Amino acid sequence: MLRAMNLRALLLASLLGMTLGGCAVVNQGYVGLRRTWGKIDPAPIEPGLVVYEVFSTDILKVPVRTTTVTVDIVLPSKEGLNINARIAILYRVRPEKAADVIGKIGEDYEESLIAAVFRSAAADVSARFFAKDMYSAERSTIEREIARKMETNLAERGFSVEAVLMKSIALPAGLARAIEEKLQAEQNAERMQFLIERERLEAERKRIEATAQRDAQKILAEGLTPEILRLRAIEAFLKLAESPNAKVIVTDGKAPLVTGN
Repeated sequence: MLRAMNLRALLLASLLGMTLGGCAVVNQGYVGLRRTWGKIDPAPIEPGLVVYEVFSTDILKVPVRTTTVTVDIVLPSKEGLNINARIAILYRVRPEKAADVIGKIGEDYEESLIAAVFRSAAADVSARFFAKDMYSAERSTIEREIARKMETNLAERGFSVEAVLMKSIALPAGLARAIEEKLQAEQNAERMQFLIERERLEAERKRIEATAQRDAQKILAEGLTPEILRLRAIEAFLKLAESPNAKVIVTDGKAPLVTGN
């Protein structure tokens, strides 16, 4: 009898423990938020095991790692065209601001805030650029400008925008072909300009080289006085006198001419 009563007490205690107590696991890349009677504790809970009272409290899990959201959008251009684009946004929730994000914005912050701010920033920035800029090196400038504008609007809300990346741009077929032809023509013109500049530099190099050779010959000619030529002849005679080989030398007394052994 006593044993049966102890068993019933144990089962009752277990049932009461399951009713009043619980546990949750906060994974890496998340922070936990304790919400008691609808009120969120501002202190974030680090990854790990969390024990809480289930009757009045629940644990919210908020991702704080880098999150990517892809948005399809129609962007206006400076010339008034509409450009279909698919753009990826890389952002994250700041851990210390997680309670403010959930409490003031809600758990659907990605659609209600991130996407809304992005659409506004993207339209504002793209309207300052021509359609062809989205195909050229200006593309990275547009991405940075959108990210900077989003960061300005979202930093105080608890978000950090890491990058905005244009994954695809769809222009009208005729416009896309015209832009590609124009870019090709610009590249050809730049290449021709490079070739012209290279030839100009080569001609300048040859002119400088010829001028240097002319000046060197002029200096040499000016230095060949009769006295110097006579000294060189004497030196040549001395060298020939020191040679053991037999030679036939024809000379006018001023310069030797060796004709053979």
